Amino acid sequence: MLKLGLIINPVAGIGGKVGLKGSDGEDTIARAKELGACQESGIKAEKTLAEFADYKDRFVLYTCAGDMGQEETEKFLIQTEITGGPSGGESRASDTANAAREMAKLGVDLLLFAGGDGTARDIMDAVGLAVPVLGIPTGCKIHSAVYAINPKLAGVAVRNIIEAGNAPRVREAEVMDIDEELFREGVVSARLYGYMNIPDDRKRMQNLKSGRGMSEQASIEMLANCIADNMEPDVLYIIGSGSTMMKVKEKLKTGGTLLGVDLIYNAEMVLRDASEKLILNALDEYGRAKIIVTVIGGQGYVFGRGNQQISSEVLSRVGKENILIAMSKDKADTMFMQNLYIDTSNEEVNHSLCGYYRVLVGYDNYVMYKAVCE
Repeated sequence: MLKLGLIINPVAGIGGKVGLKGSDGEDTIARAKELGACQESGIKAEKTLAEFADYKDRFVLYTCAGDMGQEETEKFLIQTEITGGPSGGESRASDTANAAREMAKLGVDLLLFAGGDGTARDIMDAVGLAVPVLGIPTGCKIHSAVYAINPKLAGVAVRNIIEAGNAPRVREAEVMDIDEELFREGVVSARLYGYMNIPDDRKRMQNLKSGRGMSEQASIEMLANCIADNMEPDVLYIIGSGSTMMKVKEKLKTGGTLLGVDLIYNAEMVLRDASEKLILNALDEYGRAKIIVTVIGGQGYVFGRGNQQISSEVLSRVGKENILIAMSKDKADTMFMQNLYIDTSNEEVNHSLCGYYRVLVGYDNYVMYKAVCE
């Protein structure tokens, strides 16, 4: 019988919707809660559990006490053995690492963990390449390649392993180290932290986030010109994060944030680095709105990675017909015949946004891409 481990970082992603661009550190978590943020990591992990809970008689599951796993598994009547848990009122990185070490000693065939890049680093510090792992994406920043495309597909991958009845065939994947303090200041400082073994399931595991080369500059310049030239009067533009979107803001001479979400109306900045709540308030005030976003290179995400401020509620109010996706020609070439991905916390909204989009890849030059959520 397979032995599975499950560790949930309950505060992973808590800083996303309130615009904090991460959740590392006790001060950040406290600030997020002051701003009204809710914990969604466990809810997302439940989507994973739902995909293989019916096979509960074919595996043994080790998890942590409380909101680090026990609460979620009890909802599916999965029998578990509890090992570790929060050492105090709030779970800490050390709790995650200690639980991972204990599960390695218990000989788990696969260790599931829910979180972001920080959680992946904690797990890697604890078990390295000794235990196959599968990340459930619930954090703000997920540059590492040890995560499934979305929580549901993480569950499908586990279900397939259970059906096979054997420990998974594995391959090494990158864990990235992102400096959150610099990230909040608009600087992406990423380096390779190390490797962990993950299931060799390329259909359901995400790729490492890629950067961009100098050859993209001209392409991005054309994109920015096209977007700026075609912006309509009396429309609230919700402009996402990334260097491509920053170039649009530079063209408009409005300023803005590289890694935040900015709101522009009639070529004027009305809200810089907006949280979900502030975007919703602006929709009440301005009425008609459009969203402009780019695609995360190498991974294909449009919503749910690095722009959680553009939440499922914001997206449902703006509507699919008012979304413009833009990416450089070089990036489009690397994603030829690939899907785009949507992974908000609301499955109904995810499905409503799936389908085909005319993606801007040059000045008035569009390519059709299909967006999927599973």
